[in-house]
Amino acid sequence: MSEPARRAVEAVWRIESARIVGALARYTGDFELAEDVAQEALAEALVSWSRDGAPDNPVGWLLATARRRAIDSFRRRSARDDRYASLAGQLTEGEAATGAVTPAGRADDLPWDPDRIDDDILALMFVACHPVLAPEARVALTLRTVGGLTSEEIARAFLVPVPTVQARITRAKKTIAAAKVPFELPPAGERRERLGGVLSVLYVIFTEGSTATAGDNLLRPDLAYEAIRLARMLAAVLPGEPEVYGLQALFELTAARFPARTGPDGEAVLLEDQDRRLWDRSAIRRGIAALGTASDLGRGLGPYGLQAGIAACHATAASVGETDWDHVVLLYEALGRIAPSPVVELNRAVAVAMASGPQRALSIVDELVATDRLPGSHLLPGVRGELLIRLGRTAEARKELELAARLCHNARERAVLLRKAAALP
Repeated sequence: MSEPARRAVEAVWRIESARIVGALARYTGDFELAEDVAQEALAEALVSWSRDGAPDNPVGWLLATARRRAIDSFRRRSARDDRYASLAGQLTEGEAATGAVTPAGRADDLPWDPDRIDDDILALMFVACHPVLAPEARVALTLRTVGGLTSEEIARAFLVPVPTVQARITRAKKTIAAAKVPFELPPAGERRERLGGVLSVLYVIFTEGSTATAGDNLLRPDLAYEAIRLARMLAAVLPGEPEVYGLQALFELTAARFPARTGPDGEAVLLEDQDRRLWDRSAIRRGIAALGTASDLGRGLGPYGLQAGIAACHATAASVGETDWDHVVLLYEALGRIAPSPVVELNRAVAVAMASGPQRALSIVDELVATDRLPGSHLLPGVRGELLIRLGRTAEARKELELAARLCHNARERAVLLRKAAALP
């Protein structure tokens, strides 16, 4: 296996995997088979492209090769049935694309229907995020089939063993097959209802990338940027859904701050200490534009759009002190009405502290403590400690920050908490 061939295969797969698997799933009607034969085609490409060089049409080569593998599988399952005959007939038309050189006059020929590409990718997202699957299985399957990540990359991103990821993906495929989930877009009436599941999976992926729940790194940029890529893809194929643009805006505006969120040694840099000159202005412009599109669609902002609005307040402010905290509070109040959660309430308390002072914010936090709505989370004692510092109650603040550090599983965040506690008089 030559290094150029390996790099070519990896590049094609990372960019085109969703189209390849989506087209194969539609042709075969078997989600698991589509992914399996795509992987077999990749293995064959490593050998063939090392020997003959990469073809002019690498995607067509992979598709035609994978389809031949699917035909072999159907042949083994049943001798020359109607399905096999149909697939074999389709293969004949795309056979020319399997060579190392594309025939003259057919440079753009692909063995798929170009009018169905976007539908294939969208269907792939909806299948991978089907409600019949457990949330962790949806994340793994989405990253594998739509994002093109390997099991090793997914395991590394979520700090779980590779066999665990492989088992989740295998179970997900079997569950989809057992439930007879069709590889197709949900009916129009169900699409918006099921879109929430797709958006929530992308949100989980990005959130883990933007602030890792555990480990030695604060950020996992590769994971976050993969979620951004998938959100952009979803926006391109569902241009009429405001929450898709809201999610994209949230991702762009949050990721814009990545360059300033860590120091030279990877240490966490708090918002008030960040050098805003390092923020990615292009990402901010993209996020503001996506948020504007979400608003212009006229159906009001949903949970992701409101969070994007909050991120926009931070991204467009010259400093923490110049942030429009009153508007941030209003946005959190709106978010709390349509998507209530203790984390939203805790974030509202932080905004209230900036807008109206720590005492009022502390009452909100103490209510969360009294009702035990965030058990085991380091976020609650971390925020409470910050508020107590501002109120001059340093002894209590130190205890809260030390408790937050004990509960925190991310080494970079833990170091910040311990440093603050140690600095108190």
